[in-house]
Amino acid sequence: MRTDNRKVKNTVISIYLVLIVLAILIVVVFKYLEIFVDSSLFVFSGLFLLLVIFHFIAGYFEYDSDAYKVMILNKGLVLTVYLNYRQNQLEFARNQLVNYKVENFIIYKSLVVLIKNYEGDIKKERFNVTLLKQKKLKFVKQSLNKIVKENRKRKQG
Repeated sequence: MRTDNRKVKNTVISIYLVLIVLAILIVVVFKYLEIFVDSSLFVFSGLFLLLVIFHFIAGYFEYDSDAYKVMILNKGLVLTVYLNYRQNQLEFARNQLVNYKVENFIIYKSLVVLIKNYEGDIKKERFNVTLLKQKKLKFVKQSLNKIVKENRKRKQG
């Protein structure tokens, strides 16, 4: 099964643009009208903090389990062609998957995958699935459940 959230990219870029324009506009208007002269820095800082939080949340997610190997990819949505510093990619054989869970925080969702390497050590990898639609997240969970179930059967029998 293959899925991703590439359709959300235009929305994310629009929100970035709106937040940056809004921050600049507020600073200019507050200075010009001399409204909140003492607290304009706080308003600008609040918008900047909102932009940083949104940047942390916004991410591209791709999942592919069609072949013998499972591939999970996370990367940023903005400037990824030039600066790909947020990329997290994991490729593993289906029989290496031990378990997984989806952690749902207030504004952030993550997929935690437990992989057993060939030495027997278990490695934990975390992926951002915040902007993945609920329906697609359900499909990813079903696929991972199927793989975990197959691995448990193979281990028992």
